[in-house]
Amino acid sequence: MFTLRKTIRLSVLLVLLFATACGAAAPAATEVPASQDYHYEAPAATEAPAAAESYFSPAPTMSAPSAQLQSGKTTSGNEPYDMFFEDYGVNPSIDTEDDNLSTFALDVDTGSYTVMRNYLNDGNLPPADSVRVEEYVNYFEQGYPTPSDRQTFGVYVDGGPSPFTQSERYDMLRVGIQGYEVSEEERKDANLVFVIDVSGSMDMDNRLGLVKRSLELLVERLHSDDTVSIVVYGSEARVVLEPTRGSKQGSILDAIYSLEPEGSTNAEAGIRLGYKMAMQDFKSDGINRVILCSDGVANVGQTEADSILEEIRAHVQEGVLMTTIGFGMDNYNDTLMEQLANDGNGFYAYVDDIDEAERLFIDDLTSTLQTIALDAKVQVDFNTDVVMRYRLVGYENRAVADEDFRDNTVDAGEIGAGHTVTALYEIKLYPDAHGRIATVNMRWEDPDTHQVTEISKDFDTSDIAYDFRETDPYFQRAVIVAEYAEILKDSYWAEESSMDDVYDQAQRLSDEFHRDEVMDEFVELVRQARKMRD
Repeated sequence: MFTLRKTIRLSVLLVLLFATACGAAAPAATEVPASQDYHYEAPAATEAPAAAESYFSPAPTMSAPSAQLQSGKTTSGNEPYDMFFEDYGVNPSIDTEDDNLSTFALDVDTGSYTVMRNYLNDGNLPPADSVRVEEYVNYFEQGYPTPSDRQTFGVYVDGGPSPFTQSERYDMLRVGIQGYEVSEEERKDANLVFVIDVSGSMDMDNRLGLVKRSLELLVERLHSDDTVSIVVYGSEARVVLEPTRGSKQGSILDAIYSLEPEGSTNAEAGIRLGYKMAMQDFKSDGINRVILCSDGVANVGQTEADSILEEIRAHVQEGVLMTTIGFGMDNYNDTLMEQLANDGNGFYAYVDDIDEAERLFIDDLTSTLQTIALDAKVQVDFNTDVVMRYRLVGYENRAVADEDFRDNTVDAGEIGAGHTVTALYEIKLYPDAHGRIATVNMRWEDPDTHQVTEISKDFDTSDIAYDFRETDPYFQRAVIVAEYAEILKDSYWAEESSMDDVYDQAQRLSDEFHRDEVMDEFVELVRQARKMRD
């Protein structure tokens, strides 16, 4: 659904586009007064988004890096240029006596984490604006048990002290949602339309070359009754592969191998043609998905947001979802890719190497494709007698009004089979308080029956740990990863800790994840970031 939140965001973007087109300067950032309903312990970021952060931005010139688009310290002479990110600010700490409800849409995106990894591997710190803390946390497995066959989701809550707070004692809560798993054999047949950017900006091995290698991996996992179509766009959009059954792997691979860079970037035409192809072979009882593979730049055709978003919303209502997969550095639009997936009821991932492509298209293929929940959202009800204040860590651009939690027309998040979603809260309890800390409520719509379901789980002071090292190792990792992200984000809330603290904790914890390549890689990334910040 197209919510008021999205309407406001779109209006701001269109005003900035108009100002840019007229040669006018973007309006200066104005300070937004804190609501009297909240107790703000730190000011939230209130900078207006740069005009270049519109959905379809003209291709930037190949000039020196723009301070408006880049942030972060570089240690090499090859820092990526013209990277488009949006700063969503940082959530405040809220007194429960002012507002004891915290409501947000669930998010399974991971693009922010892999963008960071690509920056570090190229010898640069990621810009602070590129960091979305929840995407760092949700990149990692969380160790939640799979719900039983009769349940769609399981809700899990645990908590303990944070090792990074050195003043007043705060605890961390981990709220976890685990979806039921669907085996590859049980996955519904899929109608997949790949919309591939083949413009000149994609003429790099880590862009179009990596797209082709990624799709090769996917072909190996297709069902015989799946269908694949390929649409490409440069200056114009055209069909490279008509709907082709998954059993004809040779024909699909020939189409993939034929892709070559051409022309400018008419993203609007490519997406429209992609949806047309999806409707041409629509599977009423299957998966229907448009998968956009691009660097997010557009400079030909309809470059305003309004018309293309209207197109996306219409097809979402018909049952065609969109996944966006980003490729490449330099002249890359993270804002476009993340927000198109949001409006298309899909998710956003960023592929920085062939290992990430394998994770997305082989290891997690079923969860990548098969949606088990629409408009999934969570509301945490904090007990005002026990909890003094709380702060949701991340999810700044996923906020839902408390009163909209049970409004089934309000857009929220989509979750795939087997997906895990985690949210962290920093909480401060009243001294010697006992009893219920919070009730976690989850609500979603079944994509097949359209029945809306709500489940809940309580969490008590007797369930909270008193020693960080005695908590679940997955909980420890989530807290450490979140702190790492908050430091990279230059968050006010991470001022008392340092990358040295994070590295020490991550290195210690790595022994608990024996032979875990993802954990080992994270420790190495923290080491690199620590060195660059010195």
